[in-house]
Amino acid sequence: MKVGIIGMGWVGSSVAISTLHAGVATELLVHDRRPGLAEGEAMDLAHGAFFYPTANVRAVESLHELLDADAIVISAGRGGSGSESRLDLLAETSQIAQSIGEQLRGARGIIVVVSNPVDVLVRVVTEASGLPVERVVGTGTMLDTARLRRMIGETLGIATRSVHANVVGEHGDSSVLLFSDARVGGVPLQSWQGWERETEETFLSRVRRAANEIIQRKGATNHAIGLVTANLLQGVLRGERRVLTVSRVQTGALGLEKVALSLPTIVGKEGATRVLEPSMDEDERQALARSAQILDEAYAGI
Repeated sequence: MKVGIIGMGWVGSSVAISTLHAGVATELLVHDRRPGLAEGEAMDLAHGAFFYPTANVRAVESLHELLDADAIVISAGRGGSGSESRLDLLAETSQIAQSIGEQLRGARGIIVVVSNPVDVLVRVVTEASGLPVERVVGTGTMLDTARLRRMIGETLGIATRSVHANVVGEHGDSSVLLFSDARVGGVPLQSWQGWERETEETFLSRVRRAANEIIQRKGATNHAIGLVTANLLQGVLRGERRVLTVSRVQTGALGLEKVALSLPTIVGKEGATRVLEPSMDEDERQALARSAQILDEAYAGI
């Protein structure tokens, strides 16, 4: 399988090493507007070939060389500061995404958008590339969902993999944590003895602030999103048809049209195909509608 990565900064390099360790790419092509950086990363990664499944790693100067890739990851853009929201990055990154999308017209594989604000950029790349909506997929709230499940597991003393809870909507300040539908080992989370509404409010704040907390300390978030992206690529390239909270342009699920945001979606070789409609209480439904409105207004303001 051939995978391309556009943008070899903190996130792109983490996506690259995670992808190689996952063994989902037999050929990894890396690109950056600074050719020397892409070449250096390719050399560094290639020197470690003994320690990951066989794959050829090389830098490419033109995005045209990525058009026949099975998957193309877009991680190009400006990183945010701890005081900025993801939507604060939109003015600069939308122009970058627009240019990349136009150059990827005719791409054979799936495009995976990682750059923030990921939801709006999914919509920008979908329209600029002319590809079907299911073939432009954002990492969306996959990381938010992983963070929430980890918090719940730690609180209850339960393995994270036994926790089933989703974060939907924007990957950002209007994300929606679906506590009403969360389950642990098949048991509704809200029926667990000792579980309180105050806990949900605390987790909501922690999930939304998680990235900023890291950025304030080290300047960027990269390792976790690298692992998330490799996991998403695995689902796509191996045709696993897993249900993941990815972002894509919506075409009617829960009455949402055109806006790109995250909902549980079946992901496989054809991309993010069938969008599922999770169970929500009225407060969560209203919060999702508000999240969609925020993202729609952000896109309109480009």
